[in-house]
Amino acid sequence: MKTKAIILDEKAINRATTRISHEIIEKNKGVEDLILIGIKTRGVPFSQRIANKIKEIEGKEVPIQELDITLYRDDLSELADNPLVKKSHLETDISNKTIILIDDVLYTGRTVRAALDAIVDNGRPKKIQLAVLIDRGHRELPIRPDFIGKNVPTSKEEVISVKFKETDNKDEVTITEKA
Repeated sequence: MKTKAIILDEKAINRATTRISHEIIEKNKGVEDLILIGIKTRGVPFSQRIANKIKEIEGKEVPIQELDITLYRDDLSELADNPLVKKSHLETDISNKTIILIDDVLYTGRTVRAALDAIVDNGRPKKIQLAVLIDRGHRELPIRPDFIGKNVPTSKEEVISVKFKETDNKDEVTITEKA
């Protein structure tokens, strides 16, 4: 695949994280009863960064949970790229809490739908909000993020790659063209 452009560098990712953190605090009038849930893989380090920034701003720690959703590709004729939720138990009681569901890229919405199912299986939150670093469009489900780092209109032939130091030893978001 050929890299077309670097969409966000390390400084831009940090600015987006700071802005999203401020927006979360503002929309929820503080951080009481908030729980951050990062979708594996890159939603987890992104949620940790948001939690760190919220602590820096508010002086309070917000609980973080990880949600394991794996793309199931064994039976493409029936499931195509639909995410399959593995049994995921959240360690924190989410009942009557405000959940901030966090992922790196929002595309079709299927991963978020699967994550919503997993969250509801673990309790009944007061509300669920969605934070993403990149919204690239092409929704197949009626899902809209509450907090967005950057909107990046793409074609279906393009791929957005998010890299975090925690998982990839580099902070960068690139757009590439499928070969």
